[in-house]
Amino acid sequence: MSRSERSPLLLAGLLAAAGTAHFAAPRQFDHTVPRSLPGSPRTWTYTSGAVELALAAGLALPRTRKAAALAAAAFFVGVFPANVKMAVDWRHRPAPQKAAALGRLPLQVPLVLWARGVAKGAEGRS
Repeated sequence: MSRSERSPLLLAGLLAAAGTAHFAAPRQFDHTVPRSLPGSPRTWTYTSGAVELALAAGLALPRTRKAAALAAAAFFVGVFPANVKMAVDWRHRPAPQKAAALGRLPLQVPLVLWARGVAKGAEGRS
């Protein structure tokens, strides 16, 4: 399998793992939900987990790959405020946790670029 064939499946795997984690251990995600969002944090946790699972499924199927990849890029941008909230909330935690929270911020950029690259790669195949 070539790199271009593996890339969407790896991104799908990442999203599937993250989506599953939202259901397996929702409490850790509840704390990252910005307070400005209406409703309960658990609802947002489950919703974002379901979206990640749907995006993973879409990326796994060549027919829906381009749309799912573009949606994944938008999703990665959309969850950035939760990562900012986590970094702010964790600023007084021990150094390894603080570093993990801060490290998530710049990681959103390669995730967005990865998803856009998968969409571009799917253009010739749709």
